[in-house]
Amino acid sequence: MDKQKILDVLKDVYDPEIGRSIVELGMVKPEYIDIDGSTVKIRVNLTIKGCPLQATIKDDIEKKLLSLGFDKVVVTFGEMSKEEKDALMGKNVPEDSIFDTARTILVGSGKGGVGKSTIAVNLAIAASKLGYKVGLIDADILGFSVTRMLGISGVRPNAIDETHMFPIQVHGIKAISMGNFVDEDSAVIWRGPLLSNILQQFMYNVEWGDLDYIFVDLPPGTGDVPLSIMQIIPQSYLLLVTTPQSAASHVAGRLGKMAQKTGVDILGVVENMSYFECPDCGSKHYIFGKNEAEKLGSELKTKVLGEIPIISEIREKSDTGRPITLEENNPVTDIYKELFRNIDRQCTEIDESYASINK
Repeated sequence: MDKQKILDVLKDVYDPEIGRSIVELGMVKPEYIDIDGSTVKIRVNLTIKGCPLQATIKDDIEKKLLSLGFDKVVVTFGEMSKEEKDALMGKNVPEDSIFDTARTILVGSGKGGVGKSTIAVNLAIAASKLGYKVGLIDADILGFSVTRMLGISGVRPNAIDETHMFPIQVHGIKAISMGNFVDEDSAVIWRGPLLSNILQQFMYNVEWGDLDYIFVDLPPGTGDVPLSIMQIIPQSYLLLVTTPQSAASHVAGRLGKMAQKTGVDILGVVENMSYFECPDCGSKHYIFGKNEAEKLGSELKTKVLGEIPIISEIREKSDTGRPITLEENNPVTDIYKELFRNIDRQCTEIDESYASINK
């Protein structure tokens, strides 16, 4: 057995955080492999010492090498040198940003209190359950809540160096939030330039790996931060979140018009707290009103992509860090899955319309 055959097999072992082969990343090299009869010893140099996912890498290596006929596989771990890390963050990483390769869904509401973050979190998990690779950026730096909903408040990201970090992996998605860096009860008192700097780091200094979709939970309103995000990201789609009240839909409309002025495609509208379904008779009661989402969609020349009912369990699950979409047999999970399917179809329609124009 030669070392090249071992390296060829290990090309199918991926770093779970970066999402690329450990051979491609230079974590395993010929000089790290020692073959002694039916025993193979291999050292893997990780980007950070004590990587919490090294057990996964170890198991994957052992399975691959035992399948080659070795009786014993010994895996040890080291850490990349500074020069190797610099190379990894430089020439060995594709120059395209995650926003060039993943569909970016901006989840915005215009006003606070309509459940925008709850929808962003549950949509991301629903998309993951449907087989997509998903990331989530909490861009509401001053009013972050994603970390509580995901149960990762205060969980610090692993850093590669002074400027690059890995997102937190939780519930099948990758996420980053200001809540990973400060106490959730702390008041973040920063002005625009500092907020913009943090967002730039979340977007471009986090090693997201290979993603299909990345959701961005926007802060409420039509201020500097939503505007900056719309201008920075090359191509994105806006999902407007509203409630049945006319006050909510009118403010959401302002955000939609801002998106249109910046060239951001509006995917559609999702109405949260849309109705209450009687548990005894199954009839729907539109407690807060009806048809506001349709009016908003008509005004912006877009569609209503989904309606989320009033269910206290949605809020309760979010408060405990176990979003409702984690429950496979819950009817609300099916609602969110269908909402994501509508989003996916709408993205494809928009992409195809551009493709036909450019022919």
